[in-house]
Amino acid sequence: MAEKYSEIQTRIRAACERAGRDPATVLVLPVSKGQSADAVQEAAGLGLRIFGENKVQEAKAKIPQCSSRLQWHMIGHLQSNKARDAVQMFSCIQSIDSLSLAEEVNKWAEKLSKRVPILLEVNTAAEASKFGFSPANLPVEAINQLPRLELQGLMTVAPYSSTPERVRPYFKKLCELRDECSDKLGAPLPHLSMGMSGDFEIAVEEGATIVRIGTALFGPRAYAKKENAG
Repeated sequence: MAEKYSEIQTRIRAACERAGRDPATVLVLPVSKGQSADAVQEAAGLGLRIFGENKVQEAKAKIPQCSSRLQWHMIGHLQSNKARDAVQMFSCIQSIDSLSLAEEVNKWAEKLSKRVPILLEVNTAAEASKFGFSPANLPVEAINQLPRLELQGLMTVAPYSSTPERVRPYFKKLCELRDECSDKLGAPLPHLSMGMSGDFEIAVEEGATIVRIGTALFGPRAYAKKENAG
């Protein structure tokens, strides 16, 4: 894993150099979905401190097995009935994909006396299989008024492509949309969460501040190995 992380860092530095950016402005968010607590601890030993989980139930089981010094981001689709658990467990919810979900998270944040940093998930490619706001219908002003939420930026999941260059327009679109939202609010939205193992270099070139890296760091997910073995 140390070698894989070193290679990821090298590739990020090269992408930043091409874009005239400081590599320190890019956070590698290890996606620990399907990975064991031991794998998380190994990654933490490399200096990684913030991890992304896709499912509340898996996170509930895994987080108590890991160091209390770690932080966790929710990056998968969040059902409203899991909002309370999410507010309790995660230091950031990246996958706010509806106004009603934002309101539910705000409600539980109020009850639990917490402030919750959030990103709004945008379906930049208008894929029917994906969650997220339409770029044309992003209620940033209404969400920004919810008192317990701290809107920090946008997130997207680009379409899969074996040619990473093909997803560049979706990252570019998210960056442009973030700038439009910042202008509307009259305040900076510092974060763009975009790019995964197959396309993170393109995302960094287009302004990503958070790249969500799973298999490039951990290798195949544990449950995938079990399925293949069966």
